[in-house]
Amino acid sequence: MTPSKRLMDLGLALILAVVLILPIAIIAVWILLRDGRPVFYPSERMKGVNQPFTLWKFRTMRSDRYDTGVSGGYKSARITRTGRALRGKRLDELPQLYNILKGDMSFVGPRPPLRRYVELRPDLYARVLQNRPGVTGLATLAYHGKEEELLAACTDAADTERVYLKHCVPAKARLDLLWARHRSFCYDAALIVETVRRVLIRRRQK
Repeated sequence: MTPSKRLMDLGLALILAVVLILPIAIIAVWILLRDGRPVFYPSERMKGVNQPFTLWKFRTMRSDRYDTGVSGGYKSARITRTGRALRGKRLDELPQLYNILKGDMSFVGPRPPLRRYVELRPDLYARVLQNRPGVTGLATLAYHGKEEELLAACTDAADTERVYLKHCVPAKARLDLLWARHRSFCYDAALIVETVRRVLIRRRQK
């Protein structure tokens, strides 16, 4: 991560932390009252081939100690009503401000993968994770809808794994590497603006 990109992340994250502290507190209490504990969901992710970190989200699903892999359609019954509302507006990702302030993530970059997929495709992720993982990015904006569509049709863990590895991992990696070749302050700013625009459009459509 370049110094200028880190400074942009820190400045924007500090501003948002001040502005959003009350909404974050309200969401935390809402989850606690409606769905109980835990309020937050920690997930091990990778910021390098051998660099794990804990990514934080608001909990949106009923807990399952045996849960592994990405979320396919067969997991949809575990999504809480609160979680569905939060996911629709990407509010479940607000705790990742902490990850950005800590330096584990950036606002813009490849989405941080689970360890399992890095171990299965170390050659690919060695290139993708040369850049700090992000909350949003070119792959998130361009492929997220397609990925949701593909995974929603999966009826079990094995099918989800097959579809994700065959279709999602390589497609997102190509987009992440395309972004990396052309990244700049203005490009990152445009991706952030587009992310906000799509969230606002989703909100008006609900």
